[in-house]
Amino acid sequence: MDDKSKSLKRLLTGIRPTGPLHLGHYVGALKQWIPLQDEYECFFLIADIQALTTHAENPGLIVQAVEDVVLDWVSVGLDPTRSNVHFVLQSEVRELTELTVYLGMVTPFTWMERNPTIREERKHLKKSATVGFMTYVVSQAADILFVSHDPNQVKSSILVPVGEDQAPHLRDNNRIASAFNKLYGPTFNRCNALIGDVGRLVGVDGQAKMSKSAGNAINLKDDPETVKNLVMGMFTDPKRTSADVPGTVEDNPVFIYHDAFNTNVEEVADLKDRYKKGKVGDVEVKKKLIVALESFLEPIRARRADAKKNLDTMDVLSSGTARARELAAATVERTRSAMHLMRLP
Repeated sequence: MDDKSKSLKRLLTGIRPTGPLHLGHYVGALKQWIPLQDEYECFFLIADIQALTTHAENPGLIVQAVEDVVLDWVSVGLDPTRSNVHFVLQSEVRELTELTVYLGMVTPFTWMERNPTIREERKHLKKSATVGFMTYVVSQAADILFVSHDPNQVKSSILVPVGEDQAPHLRDNNRIASAFNKLYGPTFNRCNALIGDVGRLVGVDGQAKMSKSAGNAINLKDDPETVKNLVMGMFTDPKRTSADVPGTVEDNPVFIYHDAFNTNVEEVADLKDRYKKGKVGDVEVKKKLIVALESFLEPIRARRADAKKNLDTMDVLSSGTARARELAAATVERTRSAMHLMRLP
């Protein structure tokens, strides 16, 4: 690690590995991460422990997903060969488990119960919520706060790029950091959320945000035939019974995707105008979307194939995780000292 990387402002963000990444991940997160590599020391965390909160019965899926996430990150332009970019495997930073316990001592249980993401996901659990699930908020705080500079030496904050639905976690994170600092003295930095312009992408079914669990996603690694089939089956305006019936563009999934991925602005404007006048069919609109998506996805597939052939994913994770452990160890020692926890000889 060179001196320049050590002096950079720090950024922490990540993804739970529960499958390959999709277009929704790109729009809501990855797109904004890429340019930040030029300004920050970046820690991109693969949160495999947190994946166990909902997938404990299927660890094999998580193992495969870890490799998928590394390859997908590289395919969109994240570069772990840079000295300031670190891909981190959460379960190998053992200090995070210790830090989670310490932060849990200042976190009221009601804060976790009130977290909107916890409340929403709890509705869909097929079994009772585990302790690990309910302490997700504290675990996430540990994941972020371990990259804190020592507040007594460096006045700084941690940048955390997140989707809009994750903003409440960042608020809870700062509440936990503030509670600890108030009780034990300056130990952790605050974090600042960076929320993307688009936020979330609806699924191809038009019913909810794109997600792996809903089965309504176009993955970054999907082949052309899969993309074609998914687009041609997309929902559009349900009130439009034929091509000569004026249609609605707003909240129409096909046009949401055109706005996000079709770089031909004039073509999109023309399609919207004709659609609203009943002068273009859904098939033409979808075919032009397929062309736009292929233009976007083909270079991503090529970079992914090259990375799969030439990149040692375990070596990349080992290198990034080593840097993370260096910071985490220092943060844990600072935390223990603040809490007056003894070290035996």
